[in-house]
Amino acid sequence: MASAVKKVYPQAKLGIGPAIENGFYYDFEIPGGIKEEDLGRIEQLMREEINKKLPFIHEEWESEKAIEFFKSKNEDFKVELIKDLAQPKVSIYKQGDFVDLCRGPHIESTKEAKYFKLLSTSGAYWKGIDTNPQLVRIYGTVFFTKEELESYLKLLEEAKLRDHRTLGRELGLFELFYNEAGAGLVFYLPDGARLKRLIEDWEIKEHYKRGYKMVQTPHIMDKHLWEKSGHLGYYRDYMYPVTKENQEFILKPMNCPGHILIYKAALRSWRELPLRMFELGTVYRYEKSGVLHGLLRVRGFTQDDAHIFCAPKDLYSEIEGVLDFVKDAMNKFGFTGFTAELSTRPEKFIGEKENWDMAEHILEGMLKKKNFNYKINPGDGAFYGPKIDIKLKDALNREWQCATVQLDYAIPERFDLTYRAADGKDTRVVMIHRVILGSLERFIATLIEHYAGKFPLWLSPTQVSVLNITQDTEEYAQKIKEILEKENFRVEADLRNETLQRKIREKEMRKIPYMVIVGKKELELKQVSVRARGMQNMGNMDLEGLLALLKKESAC
Repeated sequence: MASAVKKVYPQAKLGIGPAIENGFYYDFEIPGGIKEEDLGRIEQLMREEINKKLPFIHEEWESEKAIEFFKSKNEDFKVELIKDLAQPKVSIYKQGDFVDLCRGPHIESTKEAKYFKLLSTSGAYWKGIDTNPQLVRIYGTVFFTKEELESYLKLLEEAKLRDHRTLGRELGLFELFYNEAGAGLVFYLPDGARLKRLIEDWEIKEHYKRGYKMVQTPHIMDKHLWEKSGHLGYYRDYMYPVTKENQEFILKPMNCPGHILIYKAALRSWRELPLRMFELGTVYRYEKSGVLHGLLRVRGFTQDDAHIFCAPKDLYSEIEGVLDFVKDAMNKFGFTGFTAELSTRPEKFIGEKENWDMAEHILEGMLKKKNFNYKINPGDGAFYGPKIDIKLKDALNREWQCATVQLDYAIPERFDLTYRAADGKDTRVVMIHRVILGSLERFIATLIEHYAGKFPLWLSPTQVSVLNITQDTEEYAQKIKEILEKENFRVEADLRNETLQRKIREKEMRKIPYMVIVGKKELELKQVSVRARGMQNMGNMDLEGLLALLKKESAC
């Protein structure tokens, strides 16, 4: 692709071009940018190179030779990369008359790469730093067979139809008022607010059932608290400071310091432990505008955050309880597949290495015991402790981040968190940081795309829409609505003087699970005509039959 781009745009400068999970991309500095219609032209030139069956030839060059070569080609980014490597020799690949700096390895020749497709373009800063030049990124994908490529492209089309940003607007769930309110801030519309509250209500009930105590902490706290916890030193660039009357506050980017203060507000006994504090806490983190993405990456979001303060002897049972909670939650929301990553000690950390080693051993042991499919993610733990990240798989087999479990010996040391043990001695407590669904905004985006907006009955903001055919049946339609509401179903009545076909079409667009239609015949027989989402006509039934149907399905 890089070779073809240089033919279409001779002045283009090459950045980097790595393989990624589902294909590849390459970054270019192209004066004037790139036109979408040129992707077809680039593809055609790529096919010409494939048909030539050009071999990939690997060579090792002295770094000085490579620098001189790429300087002569005005490839400034390649020269910078070679200097950054600071190695005596670098890896070079040739393909026809095209030469590139590349680590490899490669396939034997271009003929093996014939089932490919260029997908899209976007902007990207050189090395991901916003003060560096902005480059053009071209994405593509490639497979060994035509069938694999076609299957993947169909998957991309389905993913496009499920895009939560589009469906969120079509279903009236949320808006992102970038210009008026600022980027990355979510405004929930009535149905979206109801969906979020349904999730929150389920979470509150489940947390109480598992012995958690619900708390609530302020949205801003003094800067010195974040200095003491260590967050300011590690996350300063992601924080929003507020200064008033010579006191500096910070909009909270996480909830743990607030829970720590509540713990320290009283002398704690071993009889109180484990103490599980839970909060649906809204936090604020500065994310660069270039990475904001619908509900998946925002600047203000709600976490189902909890901190478990426990004695060392309780760690295994408490972590096991969290992992069981995760499995129950995934089952409730309709996710059957998930994997885990164990992230270990980073280069910059607080606390003792011995405690880190012990914490990593405990977390890995619990993953094995609970039969989680997991991998090690070296050096990606939080600055205060290792963590388990759980990624669920949606209907298209895509992975989404949800639950996190972190084991922390370090912050309790900083805040001198203790409990009075049975022998009367003050003993250091250990903290477990955890979320089950994670960011509710991200989880809602996941739900939208997993279900393509067709939520199960229990989770649908509006479960039933009652439609009258004529004005003569308006009173009967209203009565049915009231009966269903008394049974705690979420119901609306559409009594507008519109055609039935238009009403049905609108409800289908909103993906409402059931439509209950009443006309003169239904009024006379004291029945209703039921239509399920997807234009499935279920025929007539009495109210008892309708209620039995709804109760059975909503219990699932």
